[in-house]
Amino acid sequence: MDLLDLIDFSQSIIDGVLFGTTYSLIGIGFTLIFGVMHKINLSYAAASIGAAYLSLIVVSAVPAPVVYAFAALAGGVLGWLVYLVCFRFIPLNNPLATLMSTVGMLLALEELISHLTYGMPQNYPGLFAGTNFEIGAFFLRGDLLFVFLLGCAAMVALTVLLKRTRLGLATRAVAQQPVAAQLCGMSVNATNASTFVVAGLLGGTAGAMAGAAIGVLSPLMTLPLTVKGLVVTVIGGLGSIPGAIVAGLIVGGVENLFQFLRGVSERDIYVMLLLFVFLVFRPGGLFAAPGGRD
Repeated sequence: MDLLDLIDFSQSIIDGVLFGTTYSLIGIGFTLIFGVMHKINLSYAAASIGAAYLSLIVVSAVPAPVVYAFAALAGGVLGWLVYLVCFRFIPLNNPLATLMSTVGMLLALEELISHLTYGMPQNYPGLFAGTNFEIGAFFLRGDLLFVFLLGCAAMVALTVLLKRTRLGLATRAVAQQPVAAQLCGMSVNATNASTFVVAGLLGGTAGAMAGAAIGVLSPLMTLPLTVKGLVVTVIGGLGSIPGAIVAGLIVGGVENLFQFLRGVSERDIYVMLLLFVFLVFRPGGLFAAPGGRD
């Protein structure tokens, strides 16, 4: 491998890691809901893309940063609606019922987006799209750097929320001991709903980040983001937010690396192979939770 190939090789990894913050946020959303309710919400990524689509309502009237904020708010609303429809009134002791309800919501959201947009991609506003920052032989794309920084800001905000607020305390209490949390006066249903709203805010941000980095939104994005989010959740360790963050960056880097080496048609094959490697050699993920629940 000559120097030019080595530079291109490294550059592809850098770009993938920057975009990987989007996967990290999707993985965090899956992890939050699983950590609190021990349920998988398969409609999460579809709701995230749906929130980004909803933000297009204001795209012609406000600057791009406001569009991203609107996407986050729309994601919070959609998260609450998903909880209300798919979890609130369904017996939680029947895991298959909630799982299938979220599958139905995933398909419904995907079909609704396709129907309203006639299946056509929609342009999405990006920031610093034509800006590159050179660092020696490498360069950082301005739009990917913005996506990375926005993702980092969202992760820091989530950490503060979980560690420094009463909502975060209630979320951690319900996740660890729901019965004891109820005895302490905490509402499990209200905490679960709040968790879906917080996860929706992150999902809406992730949907906007994906649209900003790619430049368009498409109904075809829902299934790949769902798969990548689940892969990140498993590799990071079920219930581990730090694991989801690290795994998202790894998946982003690996995906872009193999896209450079083998082309876009094969890149997802190697992401799945990475998942299989973790399932065989480290099934608990990067940050496996010690022991089990009491």
